[in-house]
Amino acid sequence: MFSTQFVLTFSLLLSLPILFLLAPRFLPPRHPSVPIPLPDELDDLSLFNRAASLSGPSNTFSHLSSKSPKLKIAFLFLTNSDLHFAPLWQQFFQNAPSKNLYNVYVHADPSVNVTRPKGTVFEFRFIPAKKTYRASPTLISATRRLLATAVIDDPANAFFAVLSQYCVPLHSFEYVYSSLVTSTTFDLTQSPSESAQYGGVRLKYKSFIEIISKNRSLWKRYAARGRFAMMPEVPFEKFRVGSQFFVVTRKHALVVIKDRTLWRKFKLPCYREDECFPEEHYFPTLLSMADPNGCTHYTLTKVNWTGTVNGHPYTYRPPEISAELIYRLRQSNFSESYLFARKFTPDCLKPLMGLADSVIFRD
Repeated sequence: MFSTQFVLTFSLLLSLPILFLLAPRFLPPRHPSVPIPLPDELDDLSLFNRAASLSGPSNTFSHLSSKSPKLKIAFLFLTNSDLHFAPLWQQFFQNAPSKNLYNVYVHADPSVNVTRPKGTVFEFRFIPAKKTYRASPTLISATRRLLATAVIDDPANAFFAVLSQYCVPLHSFEYVYSSLVTSTTFDLTQSPSESAQYGGVRLKYKSFIEIISKNRSLWKRYAARGRFAMMPEVPFEKFRVGSQFFVVTRKHALVVIKDRTLWRKFKLPCYREDECFPEEHYFPTLLSMADPNGCTHYTLTKVNWTGTVNGHPYTYRPPEISAELIYRLRQSNFSESYLFARKFTPDCLKPLMGLADSVIFRD
């Protein structure tokens, strides 16, 4: 006869394969899902409250009536490495008709030694930053930090473009500015009433953010924190996905900064990290729920998802850089052109600079 202890031990050994298969549901989440430290949360809350206090009627950006507005575009760079294409962006900004049409802000992961390019528009534009991890809510916090800082810094900031260190411009500054601020034909999805002008600028503006409601992995992404973790604030039918690189209006920047409800859900740790990309879920879901008609549902940053590796898009390398590539990356079914593109290896800088004057900045 076998002892009771032997039987229990043998049964446990037999169950180990099953426990192994179920482990992701019960084991503590891995590194990227570590909760955001309370001091970081409190720092952010103070910053966001300051920015939210600027949301009076004169600061909300939805309709304009000034005959000579000095609207600015805030370029928000989110990076955890050197700004590889700083020389290209420097030329982009130098060619602007006025320095009073843009501002630059950089959130650089403080745990990485990021060079501050001397003598460039980037040198003194680094904001107080916190550590970030890919596929984690820290990227949401970093983006919100950039938005809040830009809102506080300059009330003329009307559009907020989120970019990475691997993004490059596809057009001149003038083309980008006129497309966002003055053109009545740039957004091919706009109705005639939405694209109407007064005093040389459009009366109504939308945010250019990708919002996708149909995706094969949508349920897996939604349930990555647990089947009912997002309820009741975010029912599955309201859950959306999209690119973390977008251009939003001041009105929508304030929506993001003032949110507390959805943030409590999207900062929860995931137990399915292969399906958990909070930065690709939070912004599309929030703005889709808050103002779906105020968003174009598409992004202005071209990304090639052919040959995706570990969740990363296709990465272009120097031999591929050509005028034909730039022209191809510009092509869009929703707007007259994409304005930015990613992802490029750092050594693409030289061939891109070679095309700057003759192709990229020649619209």
